[in-house]
Amino acid sequence: MSTEQLIGTISADKPLLVVAVKEEAQFLDAGLPVLITGIGKINATTALTLTLAAGVRPASLVNLGTAGALRSGLVGLHEISTVIQHDLDTDLLFRLTGETYGAPLQLAAPGGIALASGDTFVAGGPQRDALAEQAHLVDMEGYAVAAAAARLDLPVRLIKLVSDDADENSARTWPETVSECARVLADWVQRELA
Repeated sequence: MSTEQLIGTISADKPLLVVAVKEEAQFLDAGLPVLITGIGKINATTALTLTLAAGVRPASLVNLGTAGALRSGLVGLHEISTVIQHDLDTDLLFRLTGETYGAPLQLAAPGGIALASGDTFVAGGPQRDALAEQAHLVDMEGYAVAAAAARLDLPVRLIKLVSDDADENSARTWPETVSECARVLADWVQRELA
């Protein structure tokens, strides 16, 4: 079953907005195309691949979405400068094969905000503590979007809004905050891209 949905028409002179779920896209109306990918790295990669292979390349990709804060007191909207995969053991794979898979990706954004992406919903505990040593925020699609953009030689921006603290309350907090987060993300698009 496919989870992706393209809203609007991709054109070579406009960015393609990429979001995981319809809840994050509910207030986007800036006249820009929106790709809803589904949750997780595989869904994001597959949706982007199928969408971009079927038509026109956009001017850039802009991944909008919610993220969990891995560090206390981190709130608001952030543009990501580094993204890592937290569920791929890059060091072990290098030792086994001599090849680097899933290396951190450096993006054009200043500011030093790091995002950890993985297919695991982070909800506190030792996993959160370990990730906080490497990154500021956690999500489930950012790395996939950035990696696809790099392979396709497309400019990319990752814009993440803190929706929860990536703790034991996150599964309850995210549904309560996603609508307001979607408004903030839509306001950013209107201000920065429209």
